[in-house]
Amino acid sequence: MRTISPAVLGGAGVFSDPTFWSDFSPARFAPAVVPFLVALVCTAIVVLPVRWLAFRLGAVAKPGDRFIHQQPTARLGGLAMYLGFGLSAALFSTNSATLGLLLSGAIITTLMVFDDLGGVRPLFKLGFQIGASLIAIVGFNITIGFIGLPKIGIVTLAPIVSVLVTLIWFVGLENTTNFLDGVDGLAAGVVAIVAATLLLAAINRSETSIVILAGALIGACIGFLLFNWHPARVFMGDSGSNFLGFTLAALSVLSVAKGTVVLALIVPVAALAIPIADTAWAIVRRRRRGKSIATPDTEHLHHRLLDFGLSPRETALVFYFATAICSAVALTIYGHRKVALGAVLLLLLGIAIIVIRRFRRTSRG
Repeated sequence: MRTISPAVLGGAGVFSDPTFWSDFSPARFAPAVVPFLVALVCTAIVVLPVRWLAFRLGAVAKPGDRFIHQQPTARLGGLAMYLGFGLSAALFSTNSATLGLLLSGAIITTLMVFDDLGGVRPLFKLGFQIGASLIAIVGFNITIGFIGLPKIGIVTLAPIVSVLVTLIWFVGLENTTNFLDGVDGLAAGVVAIVAATLLLAAINRSETSIVILAGALIGACIGFLLFNWHPARVFMGDSGSNFLGFTLAALSVLSVAKGTVVLALIVPVAALAIPIADTAWAIVRRRRRGKSIATPDTEHLHHRLLDFGLSPRETALVFYFATAICSAVALTIYGHRKVALGAVLLLLLGIAIIVIRRFRRTSRG
């Protein structure tokens, strides 16, 4: 299992280092640039053949009560993102866990293609998620082996506890991303922002291998967004949302970001606070109504924003801003209040502009 020096577990000390922001010179981003571009270009090139394949195989989302698009739209966009990320990671990654990440990612992406083709029962989907995650966890030791707690220090987890905690993390992020994928460009954009947060943490600790992988994931998301921004020409499908959730979970486990905070994995949790809360409430809401937690509905936060009158593009932008704000707040906790506060104020201004536009559009109507 990959180990991290206890010095990395200093909690607030890492982010309160006065050189934290000054060290983000362009040169420190250099390892991510080429992987980012290769993933972006490869994904963008592969999207159109994948779109053609989706129509040939019948993996098409048709307009209906739960869908806001007006035309039949191809699924299987996840295949393009996996190929873009996979090619870039295979060419440039220096992390010893890359092979396990790519193989496990290929398994979850391929299994979820069956759901995009004709749909599979929720229990089988959960089985796919657990199986692919266990391959990464048990087969390739991509695990959360310890956590850092304030005033306690490093707490090493027993093997079975380590596996269970990591499994919950993987499956949780896969389902969170899946539930998030309800508006054009939403899931891919949010994941790109969270991956950028992990990239910044990795740059701070000179973890070049994580910088490369995070850059590749961001590139795959941006390359897909070229075709998924409203009005979308292709959807990522369950193959895409599960691939993104799985890869984000794996990167956050591998990244030193899990060791630079008071509690392990708090950075990605904070960045994904709103989608995680929305997913948790969806589970509670459905159980209170006596329905399966896998029963789809139109009461997610992004649906509420659409009902409020925001356009699909504005809804996606609100989520982007909110995710970036949560990421900035996570950094604020560790001592960079002035810089992060400025970022939060600018992002709040962006949300305000979107809401004002909505009211102006309504008043004109």
